[in-house]
Amino acid sequence: MLVLPTPAPTFGGVRLRAFGPRDVGMVQDLSTDPYTPLTGTLVADATAAQAHEWIDRQHERLVTGAGYSFCVADAADDRALGQVGLWLADIEHGRATAGYGVAPTERGRGVAARALTALTAFAWTIPELHRIELFIEPWNVASTRTAENAGYEREGLLRSRQVIGGRRVDMLLYSAIRPSIATMRMLRARQQQGRPAPDTLARKHRP
Repeated sequence: MLVLPTPAPTFGGVRLRAFGPRDVGMVQDLSTDPYTPLTGTLVADATAAQAHEWIDRQHERLVTGAGYSFCVADAADDRALGQVGLWLADIEHGRATAGYGVAPTERGRGVAARALTALTAFAWTIPELHRIELFIEPWNVASTRTAENAGYEREGLLRSRQVIGGRRVDMLLYSAIRPSIATMRMLRARQQQGRPAPDTLARKHRP
């Protein structure tokens, strides 16, 4: 069984914490995005009961060892903003995948990139992990911008990789590679200050 980290990962005014009943409204808001139900278990236009069931499933990810599902919350008032996850199906090979979603009413403020930055810093505390991958449809410019702003590097296009919405689609592959110990210390200090890595360092190490 996995356990959420303490203290909670934070970066740039967002905090990654466990989901709770108070987050039902945000989950319902998230379910109004037509793309979200195609890529996960949250149904479209979820009722309050369905939102509660989805939250329960996020807790089950820890119990089964599937990975970490965090509520992205405002660090100042604890308001739920979205969800970010780290999935460990390939941890025996040193790999994990990440995913993120921000409620439609909370978009346009860089929440996803800040949440992904916090998640990535937490991920490097897992000794077995050396590589994090993101899979993004080519049309999703907002998501590719999020990945790049969080320091992920585009590696290529995977043609006909998976089925989304009943059709096979191409996916862009982005990745972050575990940085050196010295770099991790510097990045951890900057994270505590809510500051991004210098651009030249981010380009070199893509933490």
